[in-house]
Amino acid sequence: MLRESPPVIAKHATLGRAKPGFRGRIQAIDAKGNQSGLTADELERRLIELGFVEGASVEILHEGLIAHDPIAVRVDCATVALRRREAMAILVV
Repeated sequence: MLRESPPVIAKHATLGRAKPGFRGRIQAIDAKGNQSGLTADELERRLIELGFVEGASVEILHEGLIAHDPIAVRVDCATVALRRREAMAILVV
């Protein structure tokens, strides 16, 4: 009798908690309860317009000196500066 192995579930984290050098893929955007001062719909729309879409590759290139904010993120082939509190809405694997 062959035993099936359990499915592998990828762990995800928020891009806002990642350190410089992190590389991953965007799994989803969840802007509910964000602390950016924007509504969830506004923040989600803004992130999508900047290229933060499901499946896009991301890399944190640099972070600011004060409170490690903002962060410079490469999204596919574009480089974008983003506040960490906004990056908390981006789920990555």
